[in-house]
Amino acid sequence: MNTQPEKDKEYLALLVNAIRVCADYRPKLGHGAKAGYTLQQFQEIYQNDPFYSWMGLDNPLMYAAHKAAGGMTSIYRQIGIGCESLFRRILQDTLGLAEEDVKWSYTVRKGRGTTRTLSLDGRIPTDQVRNAKATSRIANWIAQSAHSLEINPRVADSLQGIVFEVRQGYKSKDSKRQNADIANAATAYTKGYLPCVAILSLQIDDDIALRYRNEKWILLTGNTADNSPHRSVYAFMQQIVGYDLAGFFQRNSALLKSEVNTVLTKLLSTE
Repeated sequence: MNTQPEKDKEYLALLVNAIRVCADYRPKLGHGAKAGYTLQQFQEIYQNDPFYSWMGLDNPLMYAAHKAAGGMTSIYRQIGIGCESLFRRILQDTLGLAEEDVKWSYTVRKGRGTTRTLSLDGRIPTDQVRNAKATSRIANWIAQSAHSLEINPRVADSLQGIVFEVRQGYKSKDSKRQNADIANAATAYTKGYLPCVAILSLQIDDDIALRYRNEKWILLTGNTADNSPHRSVYAFMQQIVGYDLAGFFQRNSALLKSEVNTVLTKLLSTE
């Protein structure tokens, strides 16, 4: 199994480039400006608003607060985007899959003849994995996971791979997002794939975790103390895929912390 850091530079770029996008975040102030507003523009808007001016909301610190609040959301989002790209690339490199192999999408019909394409963040099609030992590990994992979810044996026997929803964490209780994932899971089973949520942290609400499991998703979290590949995303990546993802984050933690600190410092300023 590949546990070596030969590709660290390439993998780090996927994360770091996503994080650096946040440094240029500017608050939109509810006006929908694509580029956001500078401090000067912010003050002009608020100083020209009598009430906000009376209340002193044109204070540069209020601008910094807006920038920090929106920037924090942006950091979480961009880390998530970077992790999705990293996850797919690791599957591709470690399992010898093509770029198209690790992507999965499907089309649904909407009203008046229109369609919409929906996608998840990663895929392992077992028939495209060239290494026989890896194929066996993955197939056994799918069978055991389906059994733990009490999937009908006929459905379980039809599963030919895994599709993934990859998250850095899951703090929101957005029911619209959850309902969309439930629909994704139902479609995944009809296409012969076992749906799996891969959360790289421990940040997921217990109620949300229970709902996903009840809807027949395998849920993996970032528990490094758990050695089960059916519960820990890091155990799954090391034991089933064959890549030490926890080791990657550990040996590159100093650089990642520095990048996040640089972005946070800029977001917390008025500049």
